[in-house]
Amino acid sequence: MLHILQVRIPIDAGNAALRDPEFGKKMKALLAEIKAQAAYFTTMDGQRGAYIVVDMKAASDLPAIAEPFFLWLKADVTAMPVMTPEDLAKAGPAIGAAVKRWG
Repeated sequence: MLHILQVRIPIDAGNAALRDPEFGKKMKALLAEIKAQAAYFTTMDGQRGAYIVVDMKAASDLPAIAEPFFLWLKADVTAMPVMTPEDLAKAGPAIGAAVKRWG
């Protein structure tokens, strides 16, 4: 199942990580290791951050994906399940049933 990770990196931890001349190489390796489908770097509430798209086959995949960000960057990580347009189309009957029963 596709998830978007919201990764918020505290200022001090981000500053320390960026002082490492290998930062870019390490980030590239981490993104490859977690098989990121896309990664977008930005600011979040005045801190460094990223939105990273990953495909998790099971909930048990989350620690292997999130722990490197916790340990290396002291980041806050939020995993949000998301749907593609095709997934949303498949959900149509369940949405219709919910509307019929609860709407």
